Amino acid sequence: MDLIVHSNHTYEGFCLFHHFCKENNRSSSSLIGVRVSAKVGSRVNRHIRKLRWSGVFAVSEVEAFHSNGKVRNFNKLPNGHIGKGHVTSSPMHSFPNLDESESNNHLRKLVRNGELEEGFRFLESMVYRGDIPDIIPCTSLIRGFCKIGNTRKATRIMEVIEDSGAVPDVITYNVLISGYCRAGEIEKALRVLDRMSVAPDVVTYNTILRTLCDSGKLKQAMEVLNWQLQKECYPDVITYTILIEATCREGGVGQAMKLLDEMRSRGCKPDVVTYNVLVNGICKEGRLDEAIKFLNSMPSYGCQPNVITHNIILRSMCSTGRWMDAEKLLAEMVGKGCSPSVVTFNILINFLCRKGLIGRAIDMLEKMPKHGCTPNSLSYNPLLHGFCKEKKMERAIEYLEKMVSRGCYPDIVTYNTLLTALCKDGNVDAAVEILNQLSSKGCSPVLITYNTVIDGLSKVGKTDEAVKLLDEMRAKGLKPDIITYSSLIGGLSREGKVDEAIMFFHDLRSLGVKPNAITYNSIMLGLCKARQTERAIDFLAYMVSRGCKPTEVSYTILIEGIAFEGLAKEALDLLNELCLRGVVKKSSAEQVAVRM
Repeated sequence: MDLIVHSNHTYEGFCLFHHFCKENNRSSSSLIGVRVSAKVGSRVNRHIRKLRWSGVFAVSEVEAFHSNGKVRNFNKLPNGHIGKGHVTSSPMHSFPNLDESESNNHLRKLVRNGELEEGFRFLESMVYRGDIPDIIPCTSLIRGFCKIGNTRKATRIMEVIEDSGAVPDVITYNVLISGYCRAGEIEKALRVLDRMSVAPDVVTYNTILRTLCDSGKLKQAMEVLNWQLQKECYPDVITYTILIEATCREGGVGQAMKLLDEMRSRGCKPDVVTYNVLVNGICKEGRLDEAIKFLNSMPSYGCQPNVITHNIILRSMCSTGRWMDAEKLLAEMVGKGCSPSVVTFNILINFLCRKGLIGRAIDMLEKMPKHGCTPNSLSYNPLLHGFCKEKKMERAIEYLEKMVSRGCYPDIVTYNTLLTALCKDGNVDAAVEILNQLSSKGCSPVLITYNTVIDGLSKVGKTDEAVKLLDEMRAKGLKPDIITYSSLIGGLSREGKVDEAIMFFHDLRSLGVKPNAITYNSIMLGLCKARQTERAIDFLAYMVSRGCKPTEVSYTILIEGIAFEGLAKEALDLLNELCLRGVVKKSSAEQVAVRM
């Protein structure tokens, strides 16, 4: 139908969205005013007036912040020190008056027992008394603090050691550098490298290179490599493998091959891990046939491909749909005496299930024990997902029982797959039953588990049970998110429990969870169904004031709400104007008009 309707009603018309993005040429961030001149009933006027003043097209403007900070030139490393300060304050705790040997024995005992804080205080008291601590327990103390992420305390221990006259060895420095790297404090690790009192070893450099490469700082890593060579600390196979892997990611396999040549020229022989990195890089560049040739040429380089090499190729074959080649490679692999692993079979099972070839996937699963492989949950999960997708819930349950009988215990992914399928099928009672049994099966539900069942219950009108599950997940320390509340609020609104839905809406805000358009729309829909369109329009205004941009659905809900109150003609006029202004697509407007 033609939506541009001309009315003979005494309703004289209106000017919708008077200031529609006036200053921004219909950009999506202007105040939209609505002026209505109407000789109609006060109820129509009230609805239209509220609707027009609440329409704001707010968008989130994402500003890109660019860091102009330059990567520090490694050749100009700051000469900052960890400490070299002096222990000037006396210990705050009194300790037994022991000689140096006894003190070190006591320090070892504290560290061995994991009493880090007590060990640190005792170390300070030793140095204050003039004792020289044993470097081994001090290193263990640094390692302990680094493991819990307290690099500040680990740094302080290094300061105390150096002030005491004890000489840290390369292991001590490596432990601290590793702690900094794990904590993402690479600049501090570089400063330690710059001021070490003993010569760094290849482990020192590998630790730093790994962190730089993982952070995407290949250029800086190459500078560290050059510095390492100048110090005559020669790279090993691990060093080059780290750099080759990073080069594959950032510069491509071609550049990585040059590094491989350099590695060989320096007398460092690549191992199977190095070649696996290259095979993986070639596959990621989509050059599968070249990767296969590389695999076959590896023995000529004095290196036999292992199961991981074959798995990389198999995964690439499956991702490109070359199932026949994958089967052939599996046979060749076995023929060469390279036993497939659980991962090998899982790659194939997963691929077959995604293609809907569940029967062949089951055959593959049954072959695993013959090759000395025991299926794990990752072997069964694709099968269960496949059965659920085909709505064969009985087969899914059958294989769930089968995996348990074979000593393979389902994980939370297994159960989430089943719960999702059951809820989609409307079988929420079975889903709740499985959820209640999870803890007894040694599998703790996670947020997505509860969200799945709460959504399922809300969609079939069992919001009372859904609310109980919300209370249960809170009691277990799980924090509900926007998905949890949107499901619950939507269900309550559909059931006509709109005031209860609004209560949960405010609960959501008090927890610091920001509602989205879906949440607001659910409330507005509930209000309109309850013939409370004025409140729904107020809610639209509130939505805009909180910085949440209304969607097309937001407006169509209100239009249908106005029509539902017996004002279909006026609602249709509003819909026409919204369509003209581009707020509602014509196709959507036609669907709304048909429903009215």
